[in-house]
Amino acid sequence: MFDGVAQHYDRTNTVLAFGMDRRWRNLMVRALDPRPGERILDLAAGTGVSTAQLARSGAFTVAADFSIGMLRRGQFRRLPMVAADALRLPFADAAFDGATISFGLRNVADTDQALRELARVVRPGGRLVICEFSTPTWRPFRVVYQNYLIRALPRIARLVSSNPDAYVYLSESIRDWPDQRALAERVAEAGWDDVAWRNSVGGAVALHRAVRPS
Repeated sequence: MFDGVAQHYDRTNTVLAFGMDRRWRNLMVRALDPRPGERILDLAAGTGVSTAQLARSGAFTVAADFSIGMLRRGQFRRLPMVAADALRLPFADAAFDGATISFGLRNVADTDQALRELARVVRPGGRLVICEFSTPTWRPFRVVYQNYLIRALPRIARLVSSNPDAYVYLSESIRDWPDQRALAERVAEAGWDDVAWRNSVGGAVALHRAVRPS
């Protein structure tokens, strides 16, 4: 499915998010706080847009994704790219100082196993940031948002995406995703400490941050 949307993926995301995707990447980078010389894993990196932004910090940043089509689409960025299954990451224990996954955790077959794998490959004391769609906290906005997901998002996708049917899945997966507190509990159960989150756009998107126990 993601191979099928790779050609226009970045443009489609920007349109569907009304340009907010850039802000969310900035928030993710600030939350992870990558530093020169650190090793950072960008999981579910797609074409590497977020990887490139992380790399500007001076950190050695690796883009990993299950979709070969996405990675091929992003080859022009000349970043380290690895085809990887989030449930069995091809990296050694404690290989990274930090890891992030943006709008990708929702798409893995086993969320809890992916969180455990991220804990395995991040060193003790290392950081995790998850940027993902979530649940608006104000009920009137939540109703408007859910209507957008059900009705407007698939229609807009038909105009700008190379595979509009994939965005029907996108809409459904967002509506079925756990809210902020429920996801935080799952992150903690997977072996992470100091789990906290910050809402963006009234909770339509949330950034969860956690630390690997020392």
